[in-house]
Amino acid sequence: MSAAPPSAPMPQEPVEPLELLQLGTDVDEPCLRADAARNRARLLEAAARLVAERGADGITMEEVAAAARVGKGTVFRRFGDRTGLLTALLDHSEKKFQAAFLTGPPPLGPGAPPVERLRAFGVAALRRTADELELQLAAEPDAGRRFTNAPRRVRRHHVALLLREAVPDADCDLLAHTLMGQLDPALIHHLIRQCGMPPERLEAAWVDLVDRVTGSANSC
Repeated sequence: MSAAPPSAPMPQEPVEPLELLQLGTDVDEPCLRADAARNRARLLEAAARLVAERGADGITMEEVAAAARVGKGTVFRRFGDRTGLLTALLDHSEKKFQAAFLTGPPPLGPGAPPVERLRAFGVAALRRTADELELQLAAEPDAGRRFTNAPRRVRRHHVALLLREAVPDADCDLLAHTLMGQLDPALIHHLIRQCGMPPERLEAAWVDLVDRVTGSANSC
């Protein structure tokens, strides 16, 4: 009886060039008329002010329109719905974060070993989410788009690439989903707001998880 063939290696998703996938959907932003650009800026300023005063859950499209002194239809035409408006508020922060881990200085950016970059990525993501928790929760996509929207895909792809460097024999695509679960805004809200855990504990847990997954716990 012939010997069993060797097991096939775990399939990985193809590695594609990583692009800077931005959160905002305003690809025509430079072409906005001057009055439309002013209205957009006023709406975002008004929305940011309302979120700061009473949290993202406490604002409506109508209130934002009134605070910006524009018609309600202007808000809906510009952002589509409440989630679109809150997403636009997160746009600047998301672009800065992506630039930091894709092209910024190490250890978050290129130039550090992959495990160090993974540690730094999670800590930076946790701190950003803690600072913007209400806004991130309110702007969360629905279940059908939660794992396919551009910002989440680029972050997960980044984590998977670093895992491939650190543990090339692992199922890095699935493992990236697992690691990203610890950075979910709803979980962070539960742990910090409902369980009373300090953010530093979550950061330490992330570093510990990365070290255990990559086998780096004893090589620090």
